[in-house]
Amino acid sequence: MRKGIILAGGKGKRLHPITKVISKQLVPVYDKPLIFYPLSILINLGIKDILVICVPEDVKIFKKLITPLKLNVKIRFATQKKPNGLPEAFKIGKNFISKYANVLILGDNIFYNKNLLEITKNAFNDEENATIFVKQVMKPKEFGVISFDKNKKINIDEKPKKPKSNLAITGLYFFPSDVSKKVKLLKPSKRGETEITDLIKIYASENRLNIVKLNKTIWLDTGTPDRLLFASNKIRNFKIKKRIIIGNLD
Repeated sequence: MRKGIILAGGKGKRLHPITKVISKQLVPVYDKPLIFYPLSILINLGIKDILVICVPEDVKIFKKLITPLKLNVKIRFATQKKPNGLPEAFKIGKNFISKYANVLILGDNIFYNKNLLEITKNAFNDEENATIFVKQVMKPKEFGVISFDKNKKINIDEKPKKPKSNLAITGLYFFPSDVSKKVKLLKPSKRGETEITDLIKIYASENRLNIVKLNKTIWLDTGTPDRLLFASNKIRNFKIKKRIIIGNLD
């Protein structure tokens, strides 16, 4: 059994002025709120207990949106008062995680692959190790980047000025139950936040990290206006031209 966490906090500064009055995860991406997409991923993976982490003022709105859907899964809510880095999700969700392996998905990430269940099967069943999913991107300096040296040693850098590869770490992470203990070892970076890349490095140093390439998977990071528009158009095209509905919760 795994539990799921959706990190839907933050202020979405890159989407201002839109996100000055509304959570980024409530902004529409084509025909549905953004949070429907990561929520549908966790549900499709078979996760029955999900924690949504958001800022305090948005809890009522998320509950109003999600509770009436009758999804046959348990949805809980927790708050993040200020953005202190992605690993804080495991501090906030410590009691929720308890002794269970878990899946963290970022609230502004969209994934689509008709075979996603098969792609993530090994990671889902491996509760002792961490698994990250990477994908080639055009602008790796905007993401956490993973590379390998001549001895196949893993190098992980957060938004490097000179990326060593174009393999970006996507916003889908599988962690074992001890992740809440590991985050206690993290120190804030120069940005003043703990970094998910530093957490991943801990598992890599313990030889407990699996890396899966999402070669034919659509991955959409919607953190900027251009990416948000691109995602909306992409999902619209899938629905109209291919009759494929992404992020459906019906």
